[in-house]
Amino acid sequence: MPNLLILAALAEEADAVFANTGTCETDPIPLRHLPTHGHNLTIATCGLGKVNAALAVGLLGASADIVLMTGTCGALGAEPGAYWIAEALQHDYGAAHPGAFRRYRAGDWPMGEAGAAHFTAMSDPGLGLPHARIASGDSFIACPDAAADLKSLGATLVDMEVGAVAQAAARLGKPWAAIKSVTDDANGDSGGDFRANLNRAARTAAQQVERLAEML
Repeated sequence: MPNLLILAALAEEADAVFANTGTCETDPIPLRHLPTHGHNLTIATCGLGKVNAALAVGLLGASADIVLMTGTCGALGAEPGAYWIAEALQHDYGAAHPGAFRRYRAGDWPMGEAGAAHFTAMSDPGLGLPHARIASGDSFIACPDAAADLKSLGATLVDMEVGAVAQAAARLGKPWAAIKSVTDDANGDSGGDFRANLNRAARTAAQQVERLAEML
């Protein structure tokens, strides 16, 4: 059976996917294993941030046929709900110049002409979700000015992991996908909104991941 690796930064996000099913491991990363819809699923709680996300892909991705991320995100003008992440970039990878920060595709030399900075996901199998570009970085965005800067990159969502998952999957030659659901608007209220909406948004994303597993 094909192997599907599903990553989530937080336990609330991972536990929402096929909740209360499978067998568990805890070392070095909390995992659940279950066969469903003709796939072997591994659901991993990787932890927050790009390093944790990339580490999980490096440890677990070699045996995966598809690398998928679920969970939550902030909105950069996007409406509430779940999104198919068609493109991901790392907003904190690049080169600092006087008065400007130039973004490059993560892993490329951050000098010379900057080309496309994003990684492209696998094709949408027909979930019917709106598509989005997500900007990922090791900072929680709770500032309208910072959000406006990220919107200038063509991003409508922001998180702390998907860009790193995309880069790590590309290094392994694995197709990747991500489904994320909005908790907040990347502004001064984001900390409280994130906590208030985490469980609901995690379940919204998880429902779409479960649909995806059935379709693949």
